[in-house]
Parts: sequence; C-alpha cells; structure tokens
Amino acid sequence: MVKVNLNIRVEQTEMEILEIYAKQTGRTKTDIIREYIRSLAIRRPPHSLNE
Repeated sequence: MVKVNLNIRVEQTEMEILEIYAKQTGRTKTDIIREYIRSLAIRRPPHSLNE
C-alpha cells in the first residue's frame, strides 16, 4: 500500500495529550492517529467509502 504524508496543526495542549497517551501506551503518535482514522471508517456505511 502506498503511504502518503499528512500534516496537521493542533493546539499545544492537544499535542501534549497525544504525547502523554503515546508514552502511556508505548505506541507512536502515528500509530494512534492511524487507529483513530480506521475507527472512523468502521462507523460509515460501506458504500460511502468509495465516495
């Protein structure tokens, strides 16, 4: 699968939350964000993934 870069801007407090969560779980920030994005796709009806 081809990987692409995603750049986002977040508030400092949001970054701190992400960094603390990453340390607590022993995961990377990228892994946490990927998992969240995948969870969004699960909530959608299957036909909307192609739109």
